[in-house]
Amino acid sequence: MVWQLEFALYGLLVLTSIIALQVRDLLGAVAALTVYSFVAATLMALMGAVDVALTEIALGAGVTGVLLIGGISSIRRRSSD
Repeated sequence: MVWQLEFALYGLLVLTSIIALQVRDLLGAVAALTVYSFVAATLMALMGAVDVALTEIALGAGVTGVLLIGGISSIRRRSSD
């Protein structure tokens, strides 16, 4: 049963990485990368590396997502002319 779950999560990991590369909106790409980090942390927890999974959730999804969203919101998306 566990290998089917891991296989499905690996597929979801590949799918979210493709979505993050293909999406045109920057906020959508950040959201896809955040989902990628959560899926990667889930896989790490299933493999028994709980400390690495907690670090991935805290840094990969939390801090990085907030910093990227803050950076995107501070720039102008359209030119003034």
